[in-house]
Amino acid sequence: MKKYCFGIDVGGTTVKCGLFDVKGTVLDKWEIKTRTENNGCNILPDVADTISDKIREKNLDRDEIAGIGLGVPGPVNEEGEVPAAVNLHWGYVHLVDQMERLTGLNVKAGNDANVAALGEMWKGGGAGYHNVVLVTLGTGVGGGIINNGQIVTGTHGAGGEIGHIHVTDSLDVNCNCGNCGCLEQVASATGITFLAKRRLEKDDAPSVLRRRNLSAKSVFDAVKEGDAVAVEIAEEFGHYLGTALANVAGITDPDIFVIGGGVSKAGPILLEFIQKYYKQYAFMACKETPFALAELGNDAGIYGAAKLVL
Repeated sequence: MKKYCFGIDVGGTTVKCGLFDVKGTVLDKWEIKTRTENNGCNILPDVADTISDKIREKNLDRDEIAGIGLGVPGPVNEEGEVPAAVNLHWGYVHLVDQMERLTGLNVKAGNDANVAALGEMWKGGGAGYHNVVLVTLGTGVGGGIINNGQIVTGTHGAGGEIGHIHVTDSLDVNCNCGNCGCLEQVASATGITFLAKRRLEKDDAPSVLRRRNLSAKSVFDAVKEGDAVAVEIAEEFGHYLGTALANVAGITDPDIFVIGGGVSKAGPILLEFIQKYYKQYAFMACKETPFALAELGNDAGIYGAAKLVL
């Protein structure tokens, strides 16, 4: 009888690790450093070693372990292969095959944003639903789509790359992906800062933002204070993201949108600007789709990774 599983969220700086029981209760959490030098050749052996150490520490019976779930910052196809993961300095890696050989345990793997979406569906802001779209607003814009309880991976492992939907022709700088006008450029934390700088340079309208360090947080703090220029910036952000999610809804028709990442710490006021434009542009059958804030924070990845193997 299986009693335990591991959820592993591999990031560019640290690897977040969780030991779970099969009901989804986290029994232990810890982190190790992500050693990305030498093309990241140490990452998987380090993960295997820390799992073996935890098995010994907790005196676990390996026959009672359902397996290991892995989330990584890159596309992962249905065979568990990663064509490349830039933040880990990986080229092609057969992730599942290597980890199974290193650990002797069953392994499932997915893109980190998709895995986080699975976690939020299971134990977070999307709990109780089976069709969930997660949008993470951080340095970039991540996305994960869950359909009937299953991650939408796609042929190349790029399913759910919401951040690279084209939303504007007004930019003359390229996104990190190489294209121009991506959602990530105008709706991420750095994107909101870009919108703020562009708005402040437009004219001399008074704003508390002229006396503060510009960031997504300072913009939404100013919105809460009723600053008119900050509200304009938030409206532009909401227009881009709300319109993009209206398009996503026309394809996926989710039960709920869950908004996470650092920008989501602005709270419910953030959702107001997104929903305003979402409702304006969404197909009539999808207009009342609810929005919620993510609840698992940095633990969404380990929860989702654990769910992969359960």
